[in-house]
Amino acid sequence: MKIVSSFYKFMIAVGLLAAVSCDSLDEINDNPNGISPSSANPNLLLPAVMRQTALNINSLGYGILAGTVQHTQHDGWFTGHNQYEWGLQDWNGWYDILRNNRFLMERAEATGLDFHKGIALTMKSFAFGTITDLWGDAPYTMALRGDQPGVENEFPAYDSQEIIYDGIINDLKAAAQIFSSGRNTGIIPQYDLYFGGNAQRWHKFANSLLLRYYMRLQAKKPDFARAGIEEVFRTGVFLTAADEDVTMNFIGASQADSWPSATDFDAGSGFRRIKPTTTLINRMLEIEDPRVPIWFRPVHCRWVEDPTLTTAIDPFIRENGVILNGRVSFSDADYVQRIAAGNVYTRHYNPALLGRQLDTGRYVGIPPALENPSAHNLNPTEGQQLENQHVSQLSDRYRGRSGGILRARIISAAEVHFILAEAAQRGWNVGNAQTHYNNAVRLSLETWGVGSSYSEYIARPGVAYNGSLAQIIEQKWIASWTTASESWFDFRRTGLPALVPGEAAAEPVLPVRFTYGNNEINFNANNVNAAIGRLEVTFAAGRGANNQWSKPWLIQGTGKPW
Repeated sequence: MKIVSSFYKFMIAVGLLAAVSCDSLDEINDNPNGISPSSANPNLLLPAVMRQTALNINSLGYGILAGTVQHTQHDGWFTGHNQYEWGLQDWNGWYDILRNNRFLMERAEATGLDFHKGIALTMKSFAFGTITDLWGDAPYTMALRGDQPGVENEFPAYDSQEIIYDGIINDLKAAAQIFSSGRNTGIIPQYDLYFGGNAQRWHKFANSLLLRYYMRLQAKKPDFARAGIEEVFRTGVFLTAADEDVTMNFIGASQADSWPSATDFDAGSGFRRIKPTTTLINRMLEIEDPRVPIWFRPVHCRWVEDPTLTTAIDPFIRENGVILNGRVSFSDADYVQRIAAGNVYTRHYNPALLGRQLDTGRYVGIPPALENPSAHNLNPTEGQQLENQHVSQLSDRYRGRSGGILRARIISAAEVHFILAEAAQRGWNVGNAQTHYNNAVRLSLETWGVGSSYSEYIARPGVAYNGSLAQIIEQKWIASWTTASESWFDFRRTGLPALVPGEAAAEPVLPVRFTYGNNEINFNANNVNAAIGRLEVTFAAGRGANNQWSKPWLIQGTGKPW
C-alpha cells in the first residue's frame, strides 16, 4: 500500500471529516458545508475506519502489551508497562471506530455496494473482536444505538464473550461470501488503505481472521474451533505469502500519522526509554535469530571483564581502548555519531572486586519488572529521560517517522501458518504441522527482510521442529514483535511461553484482561456491574472483581494460563 501522494493525504483528510460519530449526525444534517448522511459516498468513510483501526492495534502491540508479554521494558515511566500496574481502561477509541463503521455499513446497504458492506463486516468483526479479547463481555447486540430512543439503547446491556465471538465469526463468513464473488463494484482504490480495492486480498483477510478467532475458542469450544479451522483450511483462501501481510504504512507528515517513537516529535526520550526484555532478546541470541539486528541496536558501551583491573570498575569509559578521563558517558546523539564514525566504546570491570557479574554482551536487555530498570547493568546515568549506555536500544529504524519496517501490522501470513501448525499439532485435519511451522518461520523472516537466513536458521537446535506446542507458540511469540496483543491472547489461552513476572510486578502472575473503564462505571453502572459479576475473581480479589487478573468467560474453567 502506498500513501505518499498529496492526493492520498487529501483522501484521508476527507475520510476523517466524513466519518463523524453517528451521535453527531443531526448536527450536520442541515449544514450546507457538511456531508449529508443521506448522500455520503461510502468510499469517503473507508480511510477513517481503516486508519484508526491500524493505529489502535499498533499502539497496543508496540505499547503496553509489548511489556506484558516481555518483548520490551521501559526504563522511564515504567510501572504500567513493566509491572502491570494498570488503571481503568476505557474502550472509547474502539467504539468510535464502530460508530463510523456503522455509518459505512448503512451507506453501503443504501447504495447497494456489497463490496463496501463486506469491508464493513470485516472491520466490525476486527473491532468487536479486539474489544472482547481485551475486556471480556461487552455491549454488542445493543451497542451503537445511542441515537435511538429508549433506555435499553442509551444504556446498552453487555453480551457474553460467547455471543460476541459467535457474531464475529458469522459476520466474517458473510464478508468472505461477498468477497468470493471477486467483484468490487463502486470502490475507489485510493480510499482502501489496505488493499486498494482488491477483493481477493479482502477475502484472504476475512478468512485469516476466521482462523484467528476459531483458534481463540480452542480451549473453550474445541469441537467448534476445530470444525471452523478445518473448513477455512479446505478453501485454501488465506494469507500464504509475506507480501500479503495486512499492514498500513505511516505517512510521516505529523506526529499523528508517524511511527509512535519517531524522535522528530519527542526529542528522542520516548524512543530511548524502550528497551528489549531479557526474556526475548536472550532467547533470540541463544538460537542466533537473524531478526536481532533488525529490531535491536548493540549497546553503546560494552562491559569488558578484566581480572587484572585494580578497581572494581573503570571510573570512565574507554574510546578504542583509551580511557577518556572525566567522561562517564555521552548523550545518545553523540554516541550514535561517534559509533557511526568507527569508534568503539568499552568499560572494564573486575568481577572479583565488584562481587557480581555484569552483562558483557553486545546486545543486552532489561529483566522484566525491576524496581529501578534505568540502573540495570550498572548504568552511570540513571534517570527517566537519560539513556543507558550498557543496555541495547531498539534499532535506529524505530527512530523514524515512516517507511521500511515501520508499519501497523494487523495480521500476517506467519501468524496464519502458526495457527495451522498448532491445529495440526493438535491432530486437526489441516495438513502437516512441521510444514506449517516451517512456513510460518520462513514467512516471518521474509517479513523482516532476513529470508535468506531461513535454511540455516530452521536447522538450528531450538528452532528445528520438535513436535511440541511450546515450540510453535515460542516462535509465534517471537514473530509477534510489534503485534504483541496476539502473544498475550495466546499466553492466556495456553500458558505459553511460560512467562514469569519480575521482582517488582504488581502480582506474581501476568494479567489476563483490561479493566472496565470510568465511562462505563459512571454512566452504565447496572450493565457493567452485571458483567463484572460474571468474571471469575482470582487471588487478586483484594483489588475488587474488576481487575486485570479476574478471568473472563474465555478462560474460565480451562486452568489457563495459571
